[in-house]
Amino acid sequence: MFDFTRKVIVSSLLLAGSLSANYKEVSKVEIAQMEQLELFKKAQITITKAYDAGSLYILNISVQGNPDEIYLTKDKKLVLAGDVIDTSSGMKVSAPADVATIRGKEAFVYGTGSEEYFLFTDPECKYCKMLESYLPKIQDKVKIRIFYYPLDSHTNAKDLSLYIMNQKTTDKKITAMFDSTSIIEKAKNMKYSPAELEKLEKQLDEQIQIGMKLNVQGTPTLFDKDGKNTIWVNLLEKFGIEVK
Repeated sequence: MFDFTRKVIVSSLLLAGSLSANYKEVSKVEIAQMEQLELFKKAQITITKAYDAGSLYILNISVQGNPDEIYLTKDKKLVLAGDVIDTSSGMKVSAPADVATIRGKEAFVYGTGSEEYFLFTDPECKYCKMLESYLPKIQDKVKIRIFYYPLDSHTNAKDLSLYIMNQKTTDKKITAMFDSTSIIEKAKNMKYSPAELEKLEKQLDEQIQIGMKLNVQGTPTLFDKDGKNTIWVNLLEKFGIEVK
């Protein structure tokens, strides 16, 4: 078992070294051919989407109704399950998220720049707050669509998310986002009408469901306009900002 696991991990890292920066979606004809592989037929695997990443394919699959992501070598002889790591960025290689359908469903938009990003954040997340502390420095360069994704491990995250989303203007929402550490008691004790609370909880639940569909597993999670997962530190470094 150890030898097998080790071989899979080593193979994954070697493959990652020659991955293409831009993933090309595979045609339905080629997907149909992949589904004829003996393993896929036996396991009743359906491929929902596939991407050519250079030295391998990234496959979004459904196994008896359960979604998953696997990798197929270009010769179609080996399937890799688990994480494939890009050696240049340290990021997991993954199919791009479908962000086209979530525009307009964010809590609010931060920034007036031209570079678009999608941020899933938690008001009590330490690293989310670190990222927020640098946002004013890139406000004129980015347009970040903010989605709230409160984690169960953060006691006040839901109350804070609801409070921020309840602010009446974008400017007030942004101010509340930056001030979240100092408004905890106010957020916890906020009184909403039944209709207001129902509307806010529905909106927050929708954002959480969007995050789950995009496989958001922690915060902050940042996607670029093409749905590629982006490390927030790298985003800041791109604009010449050093994280301290």
